[in-house]
Amino acid sequence: MIAKKKPAVIWSTYPIATAHLLGLILHRLTGIPWIADFRDSMTEDNYPVAPRQRAVYCWIEAQTIKYCAQAVFTTPGAISMYAERYPEEPMSKWVLIPNGFDEDNFIQAEKSDAYQRALQNKNDKQIVLLHSGVLYPSERDPRAFFKALADLLASGVIEPVGFKVILRATGHDELHARLISENGLQDIVFLEPGISYKEALAEMLTVDVLLIFQAANCNHQIPAKVYEYIRAKKPIFALTDPDGDTAGVLNEVGCPFIVPLDNKQMIAENLSEFLRKLKQGDLVVVEDTLIKQHSRESRTQLLAKLLNEL
Repeated sequence: MIAKKKPAVIWSTYPIATAHLLGLILHRLTGIPWIADFRDSMTEDNYPVAPRQRAVYCWIEAQTIKYCAQAVFTTPGAISMYAERYPEEPMSKWVLIPNGFDEDNFIQAEKSDAYQRALQNKNDKQIVLLHSGVLYPSERDPRAFFKALADLLASGVIEPVGFKVILRATGHDELHARLISENGLQDIVFLEPGISYKEALAEMLTVDVLLIFQAANCNHQIPAKVYEYIRAKKPIFALTDPDGDTAGVLNEVGCPFIVPLDNKQMIAENLSEFLRKLKQGDLVVVEDTLIKQHSRESRTQLLAKLLNEL
């Protein structure tokens, strides 16, 4: 293909480790400039766990960094980690192209029957909070959140009639169902099954609050749903480390309610204040200019610039 098409650039994308191995081989054979798109980190202190796999991953990663013209990541934290790991490389090697949302997907969601049904069925007397997607037991542990909800329920800050939490497609329903039961939250927290992507976007557009769960051990990662949440123009309550990359993005767009995932007291205090402001209409929606910066169209401009410069 290279002999026939004569490409100007070779591009490989992790998380398939052999993609970078192929990029390395083709670059070494042809001399064509090579961009390695890591997205997230390829290796960490405790990943991969299997010794043989870890050895292979570390070798591929080191060779990739040595020979690629540019290494692309989706978060500033990942770049900082790799710059520290490979201090011999110039800072110009590291490139940030974050994830983003696709505007066309939201346009289609707003035209969908699911969106219209959600609007028709919406209960204006009930505040609905949504977490859409996998809720990992470790990296997105909801136990402190559940305990905070139990305290707010006991104190009367929230009531079952006017408050509902939807956990959509957690991937770990059995575990979370037990925690919900242990905390007496069956009347306000509901585990719902997976739905189509278009329906999931429509749901984001029609609930009152969007929830983020992200532990401090993922500070150099940003859930892709954060960008969809920003586009949905709904208030965001984030349970994540204030010093992490996820908090960094939310701070940029003016989302003030960011609390540690594992701090029950701070979650309860901040959620109480958040709900008070929500009821009073004091929560500011993200500005359109800031939203546009996080679109895939905007990210594609970064990619085009990178390719043109190379």
